[in-house]
Formats: sequence, structure tokens, C-alpha cells
Amino acid sequence: MTIGYLPGTSGSNLSQQQKTSFFGNRYIIGLTFVAGIGGLLFGYDTGVISGALLYIRDDFKEVAESTFLQETIVSMAVAGAIVGAAIGGWLNDAYGRRKTTLLADIIFTIGAVCMAAAPDPYVLIIGRLLIGLGVGLASITAPIYIAEASPSDIRGGLVGINVLMITAGQFLSYLVNLAFTEVPGTWRWMLGVAGLPAIFQFTLMYFLPESPRWLYMKNKQVEAVAVLEKIYDPDSLRSEIEHLSAAVSEELQRSQSKIGFFDLFKTKEVRLALLAGVGLQAFQQLCGINTVMYYSPTIVELAGFSSNKTALLLSLLVSGMNAIGTVLGIYLVDKCGRRFLALTSLIGVFISLGILSGAFYLTSIDVPAVDIHGSLRRSDYACPALLDLSHPLWNCKGCLDAACGFCTASGNQMLPGSCFVANTTAKGYCLQSSHHWFTDACPSSYGWLAILGLVLYIAFFSPGMGMVPWAVNSEIYPEKYRGTCGGIAATTNWICNLIVAQTFLSLINAVGTSKTFLIFAAITAVAFFYVLALVPETKNLSFEEFEKLWQERAKRCRIKKISPFRQTLLERD
Repeated sequence: MTIGYLPGTSGSNLSQQQKTSFFGNRYIIGLTFVAGIGGLLFGYDTGVISGALLYIRDDFKEVAESTFLQETIVSMAVAGAIVGAAIGGWLNDAYGRRKTTLLADIIFTIGAVCMAAAPDPYVLIIGRLLIGLGVGLASITAPIYIAEASPSDIRGGLVGINVLMITAGQFLSYLVNLAFTEVPGTWRWMLGVAGLPAIFQFTLMYFLPESPRWLYMKNKQVEAVAVLEKIYDPDSLRSEIEHLSAAVSEELQRSQSKIGFFDLFKTKEVRLALLAGVGLQAFQQLCGINTVMYYSPTIVELAGFSSNKTALLLSLLVSGMNAIGTVLGIYLVDKCGRRFLALTSLIGVFISLGILSGAFYLTSIDVPAVDIHGSLRRSDYACPALLDLSHPLWNCKGCLDAACGFCTASGNQMLPGSCFVANTTAKGYCLQSSHHWFTDACPSSYGWLAILGLVLYIAFFSPGMGMVPWAVNSEIYPEKYRGTCGGIAATTNWICNLIVAQTFLSLINAVGTSKTFLIFAAITAVAFFYVLALVPETKNLSFEEFEKLWQERAKRCRIKKISPFRQTLLERD
């Protein structure tokens, strides 16, 4: 018998009418959306910095001249999120899901104010650290809170709403970026607005109850039943209370002794669950998703689109596809299953990264030539390297390699253009003459192929690897370890996020954009076989059935005396 079903029925046999009644329960939907504002904050912070960075570089010269500072401004929020996720599991278990969410909102609001008022890049970095701390707390708390108040047959869809809120936050961030492109203060408004959803969630969350499962674990059964009465009909309520009471009693018996961090790894079932959950979270980031979300306007510029506004508009298209893909994932996750979605997603991501790699290879060789004589006619603007006959300034790429700027021909950007010194005076002269100015990348006829690759990447990633790791990690761990294990998995996600965010631009400088995306494609191939081998299908399982699943797998491993990796290969679903 599974949680929330009528006596005598199973999760897989739950009628469509019953499922609809759960989704029609305004209390469940309201609770899910309020908790999901944490996902909105997560997504907004992920997306807003990509556009704000373009204007931060304009305001702070030291940022424009330092790839490391740019990466630090982006990734410092991730560093804060690592700390938030690391302590989030303990806070969830000790003080509850609701209080942890309220704390996250307070920290997030302080961080937003700090960023908006930052007088220099270093105060901005402190604000980003605070924002990240709040996001890290929300990233682990929201999925657990939603999952513990959800009937199992629609749990994946409801947890998926949290992922939808993440993508909605990313989409909203690009709209906000576009709205403030012509407003004095640009990036300050973009980053400061982030405090409003946090204040809104704090206000609503203050009046919402604690998770019923957490209340039961803390011996507050009366409060837990009061919450469950708003979710289940009377017959289902009796079944749920009996099931929950039995599960909690069993957990309390097993938790008489204090649980230490290393105790998690003494139980083979928990180790197997962590191997699946932590691996999913790691590969979600190592496949390169946040290179797209943090740096999509920069990637668009590298593809040959010089205008900040154009880069933001094209990034908005990518973000919109992310939201659409997530809606599709919510529909499919409880129909097709978590594992199937993840594997299908990884195949598409691999193909998309191949397209991106090929596109950037083509954009690196298909660049306009330099009109040397035309450039030298403007001796006050001409790049000094033009007079160095040993320097290959025969095309735009050579011009940029000499730390100069490329001014395109009027009308057709692929015709020979001028190579000028990279300063604001030369840039102003170029733009006044109805030309385009490039300093980070060159125009190319294949820029559209890179945009196609980005859109396809998001289209394949968002329904599967975008939401499956969060859904799986909110449900696969025993109640006794759920908060701590969820914290470990979320911390892993943020650590891998930090690695990618802090190294992406440096990697491009070291090996080139094409090879960088090729590296991500290779990691995606490894992720496919990892999921194939170690992640079981978890569709329609109750929390208690998850424990039995890992116990059975651990038992088979002990009997056959083989590694968990090989065992899961042999018993693939």
C-alpha cells in the first residue's frame, strides 16, 4: 500500500479521477507554488547575472580587464550556495522545512540590497555570496517540503513545479534584464529586484504549516494530522496516517542512537541511494547547463552578435525554451519515469553539444578580413600591430588577438573591416558610422548554428536532466537520512556548479570555445552510462518502497559478492 491511496489500491492503479482531484486541491497547489518561489529565486539568480555582467563590465574597468573577476562575480553565488546546501540538511532536520525557508528569504533579501548598492566589484561579490547562501538553502528545502506533502503518484509532477519555477525565474530574469537596459543603473536594478520575490515568499510562508512528515518525526502528530486533513479525503487520510505512523515509528526505533555524518556510509542501502542521487546532481552540472544559463549572452556574443540587447534577446529565446521543456518534463516525469527521461535527455544533450562545438569551430575560421589600407587611413585609430609585418592581421581574429577592436564594413559584416585600437573613442567612431564593433569575438556566417545548438541543448536538457536529479533526490532516501543525504547531494550539485562557473571563461581562453563544448560532450557520454548503470526507475514508488528497493539491491550485492556498479548493470530495469 502506498501513501495517500484508498485502502486496497496501489500507486500504479490510482484512477485518473483521483489524480485529477489531487491536482484540483487548491491547498496542495498553493503550498507547492509558495514553496516553489525558492526555485524562482534560484532561477532568477542563475539567469540575471548573465545579462548584468555585460553592464558590470562597462561600469567597472577592472572587471572588463579581468576574466578571473568576471568568473568570481558569477561563481561567488555558487560558493555561497555550497555553504547553504551543506548546512541546509541539518537546518531542515533540526528546525523544519518552513523555518529554513524563512531564513533563506531573509538572507536573500539582504544580499539583493547589498548588490544593488555595491560601490565596487568587491562589495558586489559579498552580495553575491549572501544571495548564494539563500539560494543554497532554498535548493534543498523546497523539493523536500513539496515532496513530503505530495501523494506519490503526482509527487514527481509537483516537485517538477519547483523546477518549473526555476526556469520561470530564469525567463523572468532575462525580461528584467531587457527592461532595464536603457535605465540608469542597469545592473543595479537587475540584481536588486531579486529581493522582491524573497519578501513575497516570506510573507506567504509565514502562514503555511510545517511538513506533515517532519511534524510526525518530531512527535507533533496533532499538527501533522491537521495538515493532512487539507490534502486527503477521509478514507485516504486514515490510510496515510496509518502508513505514516508505522513508518515514523520504525524510523524512531532505528534512530535511538545519534546519527553521525559517517554513519550514513555504514549502511549499504544508503550508500547505493547516495551513489545514484549524488551522481545525478554532479552530472547535471558537469554536462555544462550553467555555462548556458550564466554565460548565454556571452556565448551569443562569442557566436558573432555584437549588441548587448541582441545578445539578451537571443538569450531570452533560450530561456523560453527552458520553461517550455520543463512543462513538458512535468507532464512526462510520472508517465515515462525518471530514468527514461534522464537517459533520453542525455542523448539529446550530447548531440546538441556536438552541434555547438562544430558551430564554434566554423565561426573561428569563417571571419571577415581586415582592410589594412582603410584602417591605416585613420591613423589616430589604427591598431599599432598593423605596422608589425610579422603579426598576421589579415582577418578579424588576428586583430582581436592583438588586443585591438574590429569595426565591420557598413551593411555586410562579412566584408573586410577596419582594425582599430580598443578604446571608447574608436568604438564611438565605429558605431557613429553605422558599423558594428567587436572586441571579444568576430562576426560569422555561422552564428545562427551556435544559437540553434543552444536552443536544442536547452530543449533536451530541461525535461530530463533539468528536473530528474531534483525529483529523485527528494524521494529516494530513508526518512531518517533524507535531510542530510539531500544536503550532501545538493552540496555536490553546487560544488560542480562552482567548478564549471569558475573555469568556463578560462577554459575558453585556454583551449577555445569549440573544444570546451567538446569536453562537455565527453562528460555527457560518461553521464549516460552512469545513469544507465546506477539509477533505478522510481516512478510510482512510495517512500517506504524506496527503502525496500535499496535493501533488496544491497542484499543481492552481498549474496553475489559483486560491486554495486556491476550489480545494477546486471539488473537494469
